[in-house]
Amino acid sequence: MIAVEEAIRLVKRYYDLVDRNKIPGLLSLFTTDAVYERPGYPPLRGIGELERFYRQDRVIESGKHSLRGVAAEKELIAVHGDFEGRLKDGKDVCVRFADFFQVAQDGLFRRRDTYFFSPQV
Repeated sequence: MIAVEEAIRLVKRYYDLVDRNKIPGLLSLFTTDAVYERPGYPPLRGIGELERFYRQDRVIESGKHSLRGVAAEKELIAVHGDFEGRLKDGKDVCVRFADFFQVAQDGLFRRRDTYFFSPQV
């Protein structure tokens, strides 16, 4: 079971690493067999696919996540926020999102599901 304070710390660390493009650090937050589902992509399974996504396939060039809220219960963390940034095609984007993380016993993310309030990203 994850405490709310620990969940907030963990997801803030994740988004900070993503926004700074610190791929090794963000990958270290996931179990080796983690699954990530995101609109527009097939399910990403395992660290290798996650790394390929963040290094090659992700359409986002740069940007910043701002969290509106984080809720945690047992091993589940729900996040609601905004992303503002630039896509690799040069387009500026501002989109609301919701993320749902599942935390393994070792405190690492074993699953992430992302939803957008817009089909832009």
